[in-house]
Amino acid sequence: MTLFGGVQIMLLVAAVFLVTKPLGLWIYRVFEEKNDPCGKFLGTCERFLCRFCGIDPDCEQTWGQYSFSFVLFTLLGTGVLYLLQVMQFFLPLNPGKLNAVESLSALNTAVSFATNTNWQSYVPETTMSPFVQMLGLTWQNFVSASAGIAVAMAVVRGLTRKQQGNPKATLGNFWRDLLRGTLYILLPLSILLAILLVSQGVIQNFQSPQTVTTLEGLAQTIPTGPVASQEAIKELGTNGGGFFNANSAHPFENPTPFANFLEMFAILAIPAALTYTFGRMTRNTRNGWVFFATMMLLFVLGAMVVYASESLENAAVKSPAVNQTAGNMEGKETRFGVAGSSLFAVATTGTSCGAVNAMHDSFTPLGGLVLMLNMQLGEVVFGGVGSGLYGILVFALLAVFIAGLMVGRTPEYLGKKIEAREMKLVIVCLLAPLLILGFTAASVLLPGALASLNNSGPHGFSEILYAYSSTVANNGSAFAGLNADTPWFNITTAFVMPAGRFLAAIPMLAIAGSMAAKKTVSPGPGTFPTDGVVFFLLLVGMILIVGALTFFPALLLGPVLEFFQT
Repeated sequence: MTLFGGVQIMLLVAAVFLVTKPLGLWIYRVFEEKNDPCGKFLGTCERFLCRFCGIDPDCEQTWGQYSFSFVLFTLLGTGVLYLLQVMQFFLPLNPGKLNAVESLSALNTAVSFATNTNWQSYVPETTMSPFVQMLGLTWQNFVSASAGIAVAMAVVRGLTRKQQGNPKATLGNFWRDLLRGTLYILLPLSILLAILLVSQGVIQNFQSPQTVTTLEGLAQTIPTGPVASQEAIKELGTNGGGFFNANSAHPFENPTPFANFLEMFAILAIPAALTYTFGRMTRNTRNGWVFFATMMLLFVLGAMVVYASESLENAAVKSPAVNQTAGNMEGKETRFGVAGSSLFAVATTGTSCGAVNAMHDSFTPLGGLVLMLNMQLGEVVFGGVGSGLYGILVFALLAVFIAGLMVGRTPEYLGKKIEAREMKLVIVCLLAPLLILGFTAASVLLPGALASLNNSGPHGFSEILYAYSSTVANNGSAFAGLNADTPWFNITTAFVMPAGRFLAAIPMLAIAGSMAAKKTVSPGPGTFPTDGVVFFLLLVGMILIVGALTFFPALLLGPVLEFFQT
């Protein structure tokens, strides 16, 4: 690893670490303080919106009611976005030069953005009008991310509240949580980030596509539009859907190395901060720092492996201009280089963001393996906004349960016993690999699906495995060698995206509802501490073992076999 690459990793780690406590404390205040947590002006806006939308902030919901609201909101958002796409020719700000959206592609896109996946099997700048980009896609970027944070807060409330013996224990109000997450967190941060991105050259306008004459004397049409506003929430909300098909590799979305750093930082900031919020809500911040350390360790290890793999490729080739190792520059932008591209790739696959500043299909076999594994681990390497926190809580409950078995004691977490019901629900949360491996196997067996591949052999297999790993994990990035805009992939990915989101969220809300009603027990002899080094090591081991054992055979057939063939 070169010094330059190591410095980039250390700077990003330091920036994320420094923001974790203040941002986490802000999120805690937003969701746990009853009145005006961030000033009277925003408090007045909140009360007005509650009255306008008919929300009773004091009416709390059980886990079933909370889950129903979450699912209903997702389905309604899917329907509205689908209609916006198919009707966009009749809507304002349509330049009249866009392709018609096919119904299956529109459905897939609607499901994708409503579930915070942002899987795009089309060319955005020639398919979506600026109006749909803003009202449809950017709106869903806000509310799908806010819904994820809301679910995470509800889950933590269930683990920490004391509603002893109450069969109808409550977890908060989904609609109020959704509103607060958008109004107090995502909207202000997005405005700030959008201004910073504009200062770096990210465009923000409402102009029609511009026709220019190139240096070769040919005419070229360059799409423009409200890019900075979408770019900001795309990263902060770990969404990932770009205004342009090249995503964050496009100079209008990500023009400078500093803009690249800002976007990586924005991707990681809220998922990291939520670990501190968790610690505050448990009244022991060390619980949150254990999660942060676990996530950061996995992130740094992944970044080091990817960067080393990409740097060592063609390591003998020197650039005569700068006299440094070139590395694998295929599919990467020269303004970011191997270091900036590798670090961005790990940040975007470790979270559920899916934005890309390089083509993952062009990474080395070992580099691509790490990117896939980040998603296959359950998006717990910081993970998505909200989903990362309740994702790692699944492994925390599993780790505590196994530790309890080893000492012959009923496992406890945060002072509440973990019993058969909770463990059954934990197993449901871990069923996502069945979707990934099942649909990958089906695609390999179908000639029609194989026709979508531009590559054969293990790399072609990796493209299919990556596609379902990405969509089930609500990530949205892709190995671009796969043509996913076909009936088979549009339908199957549209199915697995909500399945992956709900399989993780709803069982965790059920666990929270069960735990909220339990009596708190005092720690006694043999109680396993969950705020120390031992639990940290057990948690890391649990994540790696579950992920490695589940996907090891599939990874052998894809990137590992490709590595030995090259």
